[in-house]
Amino acid sequence: MAGVGTAGELESVRVTRILRDDIILGRRAPGSRLVERDIAAELHVSRLPVREAIRTLVGEGVVVARPRTWAVVREFTPQDIQDFGEVREAIETLIFVFAAQRHSADGIARLRSAYEREHAAAVAGDAESARIAAGDFHAISAELAGNEMLGELIGVFVTRLRWLFGQHDDLLAMAEEHRMILDAVAERDVESLRRLIPRHLASGQAAAARRLASPSSI
Repeated sequence: MAGVGTAGELESVRVTRILRDDIILGRRAPGSRLVERDIAAELHVSRLPVREAIRTLVGEGVVVARPRTWAVVREFTPQDIQDFGEVREAIETLIFVFAAQRHSADGIARLRSAYEREHAAAVAGDAESARIAAGDFHAISAELAGNEMLGELIGVFVTRLRWLFGQHDDLLAMAEEHRMILDAVAERDVESLRRLIPRHLASGQAAAARRLASPSSI
């Protein structure tokens, strides 16, 4: 029985990852229905892991559960973006400041690798890979910060953070901002980071606001 339970948990994790990526990368549009039986058939699983995945994504803030009807992909509003940005700026500024103060050579190498993957994908016009690498850049920085409490806080909205990267319409500009942040972290330049991070996050919010204003581009 223990083996069955473990297999079921792994299936749920896999389905959650697939649905999460679909939402973050725009394969499932805001407002679209998440029908358990259809998703189960599509992914060749039972309805239970789909139900559990949807429940997880509701908790991560990218799916809305509607009683007695289908869950739907969340449609973010301008107020959502503003609220998210206000909280994110404070937390992410701390993350990058601590990363600058506490990083190791190996940590900087990992961060540089994420930036290089992002830049190469942006140059190639591979938006999906560029956005995934951008998310990795921020995730690695959170690890380098070495603060468990900050890690828990960022974990609450990491899926929404990755969704925000999916709204960027200038991938080369985003990669360039990450290059400047990388250089500041590597040089332990905390003062530059306190200027760069709010500016970087504001550009992401502006991109998301433009997408919301033009639904046809989402």
